[in-house]
Amino acid sequence: MVHPDPRRWWALALLGAAFFMVILDATIVLTAVPSLQQELGLSVSGAQWVLTAYALAFGGLMLFFGRVADLTGRRRVFMVGLALFALSSLACGLAGTPEVLLAGRVAQGVAAAVLSPTALALVMIAFPEGPERNKALAVWAALGGVGATAGLLVGGVITAGLGWEWIFLVNVPVGAALFGFAPFVLRESRDRSGGRVFDPVGAVTVTAALALLVYAAFQAPQRGWLSGATLGLLAGSALLMVLFVLVERRSAAPLLPLGLLRIRTVLGGNLVILAAGMAVDGMLFPLTIYAQDVLGYTALQFGLASAVMTVMSIVGSFAGQALVTRLGLRPVAAGGMLLIIAGSLLLTGVSVHGSFAAELLPGLLVFGPGLGAAFVAAQIAGLTGVHTDKSGVASGLLDTSFNVGSALGVAVATSVAVARAESLMDGGVGEQAASNRGFQAAFAAAAVFAVMGLAAAVAILPRSRARADDPAAPVAG
Repeated sequence: MVHPDPRRWWALALLGAAFFMVILDATIVLTAVPSLQQELGLSVSGAQWVLTAYALAFGGLMLFFGRVADLTGRRRVFMVGLALFALSSLACGLAGTPEVLLAGRVAQGVAAAVLSPTALALVMIAFPEGPERNKALAVWAALGGVGATAGLLVGGVITAGLGWEWIFLVNVPVGAALFGFAPFVLRESRDRSGGRVFDPVGAVTVTAALALLVYAAFQAPQRGWLSGATLGLLAGSALLMVLFVLVERRSAAPLLPLGLLRIRTVLGGNLVILAAGMAVDGMLFPLTIYAQDVLGYTALQFGLASAVMTVMSIVGSFAGQALVTRLGLRPVAAGGMLLIIAGSLLLTGVSVHGSFAAELLPGLLVFGPGLGAAFVAAQIAGLTGVHTDKSGVASGLLDTSFNVGSALGVAVATSVAVARAESLMDGGVGEQAASNRGFQAAFAAAAVFAVMGLAAAVAILPRSRARADDPAAPVAG
């Protein structure tokens, strides 16, 4: 009989704090951009790179570092990530020039790519499959939802009260404390199925492919999807991804064992979380602009207003994990996606003279629990049937799917909104009315993304509660 780790809940608290810090830093910088431009002389493109540099390193390297953790020791790699995150945050906080700040943000993104999949893999090790792991993943999903929206609120408070430097410097004591406690609450583990043989060609090709895809998504709204630059980036990403698959099929020690994707739960979970990422960020980006440009909200006010969705996503996460245990993966993931569709469609009713209570609140109240339920069901699915030796790469795959979905969702929704608004203005519609119709189109696009997730949930995820020994979800060794 395998006894559960008695320190597992302490481990979850420590790992969750690190994950929250990583997610928070993806959005906390947004409120500090005006101060950064004023004090460091940062240009508009430079300010965009402060955000993009973090996202590129984060999105491109998670799969790589997930496998590194499997091979070399998950606790060891996690602690290296903590140290790098604290040091890079210190560099950002002390930056006196735009170049130093950008270098620090790249290092932060690398550290985040180390921490996120490794932390989730350690959760998977501490909590074997079953109701307890589902509860742990509900906490994980809740932390992700809170971190993603709390960045606007926390960033505004810190920037106004202490200065922009402290949105980075606050990570230093937190990271140091987590580093100190990690050896006492985390068990070391690694893949012992073979030697520490690495796949350098696979690592380079998949990292480059993902980085090009994320960069293309960030640039497409400004350059256009059919521009030579965007098409070149997308073509390069596709060619590198094909090369990666060919390399992995022939590798004796592949970075991503392709057998993982033959597990129905893993494939379905990743497709659902990809669509969830597209839907949530495809909705949040136009919502942010609408709230600030139409409703006149500051970033801080919007952070407070969007808290209703965060609270409801927490409700959805905990309800979703309980329902997965009782009903199975497919009903919960599909139900969550239906709520996301409904919430997105409610938001298409925004108007030029709108109000939060009448036009945003109903959609956010419905969208939130749908996101929480879909996210936790996708995470449970993506880790079900996976041997613990492959926990790092499976976690990295899930995190990569969500982050790539987020980047694509923002890019596509922004492009849809701009194209719709410009088309109407060319037809003689006023700028304000045309912009509002653009927002409506972007929210409709978010609903389409969720329809894709619904289709994946219904077509791929098993109907009944999945188990590791379920023939519908064979285990990849």
